[in-house]
Amino acid sequence: MTTDTVKLVSLALATPEHIILQTEAGETAARLFADRYREFRHLAPVFANAGITKRHAARPLSWFTEPHGWQDRMTAYAEVSSALFVAAATAALDRAGLCGRDVDCVVTVSSTGVTTPSLDARMAERMGFRSDIERVPVFGLGCAAGVSGFGIAARMARGRPGAKVLFVSVELCSLAFRLDELTRPNIVATALFGDGAAACVLSTAGDGLAEVESTGEHLFANTLGIMGWKIDDTGFGIVLEQSLPPFAEENIRPAITAILGRAGLAVADIDRFICHPGGMKVLAAFETAFGLAPGFFDIERGVLADYGNMSSPTVLFVLDRVIRAGLPPRSAMIALGPGFSASCVTLRSAA
Repeated sequence: MTTDTVKLVSLALATPEHIILQTEAGETAARLFADRYREFRHLAPVFANAGITKRHAARPLSWFTEPHGWQDRMTAYAEVSSALFVAAATAALDRAGLCGRDVDCVVTVSSTGVTTPSLDARMAERMGFRSDIERVPVFGLGCAAGVSGFGIAARMARGRPGAKVLFVSVELCSLAFRLDELTRPNIVATALFGDGAAACVLSTAGDGLAEVESTGEHLFANTLGIMGWKIDDTGFGIVLEQSLPPFAEENIRPAITAILGRAGLAVADIDRFICHPGGMKVLAAFETAFGLAPGFFDIERGVLADYGNMSSPTVLFVLDRVIRAGLPPRSAMIALGPGFSASCVTLRSAA
């Protein structure tokens, strides 16, 4: 049966094989930075306070102790992101009872590496995509892309009733680790970010795990310096302002209120927010902003502990756990990203 309601038909996750324990990451960072960066001893507690136990990485820990330039990093990105694309997408299609030939449109988000042709084209033959598939590769949305890209895929599905839309999010944040960057943002990134991928199938046809009710975004004025990349011959370098948690606490509720309002909804209509766990302080800021009890985002903290901040796919890891725990009648996925921006997608339980 086909209706004008877009359903989340399936969801699957994937991670690279290498695992870095947070204790190992802290010890290695101390060995690499303590003698060269006087402020490191003041920053070292971030490894213990980040709420992270382990992370998955594109390369083993030893790889990150050696210098690497742009070519090394993008070679690693092309190899590992391609494998994760296939793993997550194939699993999502299998769970939907589909194969690559059934896909009418693929939306791919990634902001941690560059390949041209894009990942979807590189993996098209391996996935068995048809020659008439519509491809939408998206770069630059950062952590918000898990929600923004999901919204793009949902709108593609709504615009083509019955079409099968595959949404894939792949990020290899670890490849931005920099031995040469003796800065607070680089140390924080070293303590926080991991690698992973997620994929969804969306369609107006058939049943699903949830119904997509609305999508929306908010772009904050004069905020370009809060989060992003600086790019040089060595690779990506993190831009991350200390002001992010207080900015989120002050501004996230008005932004989400405006997005929901355009869909005829209010904050009070949401039974659960499903948040991108950008970090412990950001989650605490969200709880304060929405008047929630400290520790409310327990699933988000669990994902952060097990995977770190993987950028865009992280919120989909949270969604997977919320679905397994029992999706409430109405939920809202939210994420913040460079721009600076907020993204929101509301879901209705299919039960």
